[in-house]
Amino acid sequence: MQRENNLIDWVQTLYPSQSFQIKFAASDADYRKYYRAIFDNGSSIILMDAPPEKFDMNPYIHVQSLFHSIQVPKIYHVNQKAGFMCLQDFGNDSFISLMLENNSHETHRELLLKSVSELTKLQQISQENKLPLYSKAKLNEEMDLFVTWCIPQYYHKQLNSKQTEIWQQSKDKIVAEILSHANVYVHRDYMIRNLMLLPDQSIGVIDFQDAVWGSICYDIISLTRDAFIYWDEEFTLDIVIHYWQQAKEKNLPVNPSFDAFYRSYEWTGVQRHLKVAGIFTRLKYRDYKDKYISEVPRFIQYLKQTTRRYSELHPLYRLIVELTGEDQDLQQGFTF
Repeated sequence: MQRENNLIDWVQTLYPSQSFQIKFAASDADYRKYYRAIFDNGSSIILMDAPPEKFDMNPYIHVQSLFHSIQVPKIYHVNQKAGFMCLQDFGNDSFISLMLENNSHETHRELLLKSVSELTKLQQISQENKLPLYSKAKLNEEMDLFVTWCIPQYYHKQLNSKQTEIWQQSKDKIVAEILSHANVYVHRDYMIRNLMLLPDQSIGVIDFQDAVWGSICYDIISLTRDAFIYWDEEFTLDIVIHYWQQAKEKNLPVNPSFDAFYRSYEWTGVQRHLKVAGIFTRLKYRDYKDKYISEVPRFIQYLKQTTRRYSELHPLYRLIVELTGEDQDLQQGFTF
């Protein structure tokens, strides 16, 4: 409550001649909270409350300045010492809320195709050495969340020495694959929760502070294999093909062979899904936030679906089955 009062006091110093009301807007999986300040004239701004001992604002400010080709919230005022920021208000129409309100194939496809166009716009302005590298160490660290959190906490198991050897060998294959891809700006959470439909029907992009320089496949897998909403593979394949075609038309460095691109897309997904399953479990058991824990089985199924397709990943598939239980969906799906 004290931080909220301090935030209100700060906003009052910024807008001394205007009256406003503060309403809670959202909270993130980390330690940030968002409020909406609504002024008497009907205008509004978003207030970020990010405790400085737990959240560094500098990456947010830096990435906001880099992502100039897409619509990210304008920064109006910053108090880094207190951990407060005033931002442009993008409203309440997140893509996930719009999809849940209108659960039709046509609506979902329209919004995802908009997302694809926006993603390629972002990737077109990529410049090396502007963002941290999505390094071998970082890719491994993220995958290890699966065995340090998801397996012991969610499935109550530990890896034995043989399983640990298979785990390490599998990680090495995945990392080698991802590091072979062309690099671009990677949002890292480019998904329907972080995309907003603005009043002019354009797209606003939020929650970009973790952006890195990494695989061109990363954001499209984040978009098409997400939590909360599941699309069958025939549907997502259509979206991925549209992305690949647009990327080629815009001279982005995607593999000119779609079958090779799709393999890269899927292998990148394995890395992300291992990470996400670990993060969602950690949020539950370390941070006592259970909003995402019910999504863990979805990501385990994504993992099984992909690892059983590729012979190089069969040892990882068998390991995941040993640790999490038998595969409930043995449809082979698409390979090229």
